[in-house]
Amino acid sequence: MISYYLPSTSKMGIGYQVDYLATELTRRGHTVDVFSPCPPVPGASYGHRQIRLTGSLRTFRFATRLRREDFTGYDVVHAHGDDYWMWRRRVPSHVRTLHGSCFDEALTISGFKEKARMIALGGSEWLASLVADHTVTVAPEAQRWYPWVHQVIPNGVDFELFAPHADLHARREDRPTALFVGTWHGRKRGADLVAAFHQRVRTEVPDAQLWLVCDDAPEHLPPGVTAFGRIPNTELADLYQRAWVFVLPSDYEGFGIPYAEAMAAGAAVVATPNEGARFVTDDGRYGRLAALSDISTPILALLLDHEGRDRLSREAHEWAHRFSLASVADQYESLYAARHD
Repeated sequence: MISYYLPSTSKMGIGYQVDYLATELTRRGHTVDVFSPCPPVPGASYGHRQIRLTGSLRTFRFATRLRREDFTGYDVVHAHGDDYWMWRRRVPSHVRTLHGSCFDEALTISGFKEKARMIALGGSEWLASLVADHTVTVAPEAQRWYPWVHQVIPNGVDFELFAPHADLHARREDRPTALFVGTWHGRKRGADLVAAFHQRVRTEVPDAQLWLVCDDAPEHLPPGVTAFGRIPNTELADLYQRAWVFVLPSDYEGFGIPYAEAMAAGAAVVATPNEGARFVTDDGRYGRLAALSDISTPILALLLDHEGRDRLSREAHEWAHRFSLASVADQYESLYAARHD
C-alpha cells in the first residue's frame, strides 16, 4: 500500500483507513507493507517502508520518489494517493482508491493558494485514475469528475471497536450530550458549531454538553463545552458510545468516516449536506442534514425527542453495516484477485 498519511503523525482520515485496512488484510493472512513518509504506527501488525522527505512540496516529491521504489516482489500495489507517475507496469494488479475529489474541495476551500493546490492535486488524481488497472471511489459523488471510474468501495468502520455492545443505548450519558470530531478551524467548522451550541442549544437545554475531539480548540470554551484533544481510538469509540448525538457541520467531506463511526456506535448523526454526509446518511434518511445557519435545530430536536432519536440510531446502525471494515476488505480482496488483462 501507498499512503502519504498514517496515524503515527497525521490526523488525516486517509491514514486511519490505510491503517485499518492493512491491519484487517494482515489478520486475514496477507503480507502487507505500507510505503509512507510517516514513521510506523506503534504496534502495527503490517510491514512499513518509510520514505524520508525534507523541504517543501512533499506530496509531489513523495510521488516522484515512488518511481524509484522496487515493487516487483508484490502481487498488488494499492495506492491511496501519489501514484500518478507510476506509468510503467510493476505488479500484476495496480489499484487506486480516490478518497473524494480535490476538485470538489477546491470549490469550498478558502484562499487562492489553497485552491490552486487542490486543483493541482485534482489533476494528479485524474492522472492516477488512468495509471491504475482498477480505480475506485469511496463515494459516488466523485465520479462526476472521473466518469470512467464506475466502482464504489466505501471507507470501513471497525464494528468490533465502535459497536461492541448489543444494546446501543447501554452506555449513553445521563445528560444530553453532543459529540464533534474534527478541527476548530477550516472546513470542519468546529468554531461555528460551538457558537451555535452556546447561543441556542444551551439556552433551550441548559444541561446539554458538547464534547470536542479537537486538538486545535482554544483554551477557554463556553460553559458545557469540553475539548479532549487528540485521543486513542479506544477512547474515541467510548465517546461515540456515550454521546446522544454526533455533529459534524463540515463544508466538504469526500466520505466522512466519523459519520459512519457514529452510526455504528448508535449516536444519531447531524451534518451539513456535504457530499460525504449525503452518501453516508442516504441523503438524510439515516441522519439529519441542515445548513450551518440552522444546525442547532436538528440538534435540539434529537436531544429532546428520545423516541425519535432512538429509532433513528437503530435504523442508522443497521444501514452502517454496509460500511463495515469486513465488507470493505471483502470487496478489495475481490478487486486484488482481478488481475489486469
